[in-house]
Amino acid sequence: MNRTPASAADPVPAAAPELAADARVAADSVPDSDRDSAAERDEPVEPADAVADTADTDDDKADDPDDALPAPRRRRMPAWVELPLLVAVAMVVVLAVNSWVAQPFVIPSGSMENTLQVGDRVLVNKLAYRFGDIRRGDMIVFDGRGSFTPEDTDKPNPVTGALRKLGGVFGFTNPDDSDFVKRVIGIGGDVVKCCDAQGRVTVNGVPLDEGDYLHPGDKPSDFPFEAEVPKGKLWVMGDHRSNSADSRDHLGDPGGGMVPERRVIGRAQWIIWPFGRIQGADRPRTFEQSDFDRRG
Repeated sequence: MNRTPASAADPVPAAAPELAADARVAADSVPDSDRDSAAERDEPVEPADAVADTADTDDDKADDPDDALPAPRRRRMPAWVELPLLVAVAMVVVLAVNSWVAQPFVIPSGSMENTLQVGDRVLVNKLAYRFGDIRRGDMIVFDGRGSFTPEDTDKPNPVTGALRKLGGVFGFTNPDDSDFVKRVIGIGGDVVKCCDAQGRVTVNGVPLDEGDYLHPGDKPSDFPFEAEVPKGKLWVMGDHRSNSADSRDHLGDPGGGMVPERRVIGRAQWIIWPFGRIQGADRPRTFEQSDFDRRG
């Protein structure tokens, strides 16, 4: 009788229980989809933590400023273009201020001495009467056409006028021949007269103490006068009475020596040149009297 060899008849020994359990746990820990993907790609499945770390590293690279593209540089304007442009803008600003806010004027004559001297530069406040009334005692710059000069006074040609305007912006040129600076003595409705028993100018019968501004040695007036100022007009006089052609000298003219308020350019408010004379042009105290508005 033939015998089968013992090696072929013996059953295959089973795996150890511990190893089988570990294998089952490892297999169960991998999702089916990952197992299938890994099988298809023939790649090992990476742990989820490793994938997250890789994504964080990519985000850090994207946020790194050293890796960002440099911002495009702006082309700077050439200096030969930039400088004239800045000068032009500055001139526009200066002209706007000159036309609407304040303007320097050169004093061409001695009619306001010693308050203003020949060659002084005064800054004229053009806003003073946009927000307030013209008051007695103010020094004003005005256009004298129709009152101190003929209405049809010739204006300079455009080129001369432009050059004078440009020079006037900085107070380098004399004002137009029709521009004057005087002190307001009477306003609309006032009666201005000279002289009383003491030789003084009176406004509505109230005498003025003009010692603060009248030129030394001058009389309030070398000749008598009396005038009633119409509404909307002004009676003006120079501080150097013996050297001033003012309202007194134009009484017989068509305007009667009265300056229309609409012709006032502004108030001469500051002396700005020369340096030794820089000061404000204050209103004299004699014009603060309250009796001017009482009619007797």
